[in-house]
Amino acid sequence: MKNWVKLVIAIALPQIAGGTAALFTVTGVGTWFQQIEKPAWNPPSWVFAPVWTTLYLLMGIAFYLVWKSTAPAAQKKMAMALWTVQLVLNFFWSFLFFNQHLIGWAMVDIVCLGVLILLTIFAFARIDKLAAWLLVPYISWVSFAGILNYAIWQLNR
Repeated sequence: MKNWVKLVIAIALPQIAGGTAALFTVTGVGTWFQQIEKPAWNPPSWVFAPVWTTLYLLMGIAFYLVWKSTAPAAQKKMAMALWTVQLVLNFFWSFLFFNQHLIGWAMVDIVCLGVLILLTIFAFARIDKLAAWLLVPYISWVSFAGILNYAIWQLNR
C-alpha cells in the first residue's frame, strides 16, 4: 500500500471515530450537561471541538508513522492494536458520559483509556520516537478530562 494512502487512512480513522462520538456529545451538551453541576474550572464548550480535532490529527499521524515504519511486524501489530483499543475506549467515553449519563462508568472508561494511551506511547516509542511524542498532548488532555470527569461525578452523586 502506498504511504500516502496509509496517511489518509491513519488520519481518517480517529477523525471518523471522533466525529461519530461527537454526535453523542452534541446531544448531551445541549440538554443534560447544561443541568448538572460542574466545577468552576470547567472549560467553555467551544474549546472541546478544536482540541479534539487537533488531538485526533496527531493520533492519526502517530499511527501512520508506526504503520509505515520498518519495525518488525509483530512489534507494529501490537502497537497498532493498542492504538485501536484506546480509540475504541475514547469513543465509548462520549457514549457513556453524554448519551447514557453514566458519569461513574465514564470515569472507569477514562482511567482505562489513560492506561491504554500510556501503553500505546511506550509501544510507539520502541518504533518511532516522534510517534510517541505526538501522543503526549493526548495523554495530557485525557488526564485533565479524567480529573474533570471525577469532579463532575463527585458533584452529581
